[in-house]
Amino acid sequence: MGSILNPYVSFNGSAREAMEFYQSVLGGELNVMTFGDSGVPDAPAEQVMHAQLTSPAGFTIMASDTPPGMPYVPGQNISISLSGDDGDALRGYFAGLSEGGSVNIPLEKQLWGDEFGAVVDRFGIGWMVNIAGS
Repeated sequence: MGSILNPYVSFNGSAREAMEFYQSVLGGELNVMTFGDSGVPDAPAEQVMHAQLTSPAGFTIMASDTPPGMPYVPGQNISISLSGDDGDALRGYFAGLSEGGSVNIPLEKQLWGDEFGAVVDRFGIGWMVNIAGS
């Protein structure tokens, strides 16, 4: 699989509606997992924990609703996602992006089974790294 780079957009309760709209414009396959599907406590069960749209043209957009307890700040609700199965390369990207920045979520195994972490680089750009099945 290698790695892919794509935008990851956070919404304030409208992720499903937005992703269905993007699908109507760009086409492709939309996969949606809700907080209820994943058993996240204290989160609105119908809201989106993770959605991914992959278009026939090769575009990928990921999104979620902002979980309870996390701030939703319009204008700061887009990050860059790096994901794939090349753990060594992705760990290296995470380490490099962390230099001079701040780690918001350490790169470690998560409840969905992947290794995941989030960092804001020294330029103020948010990055998420997800290593599949590690």
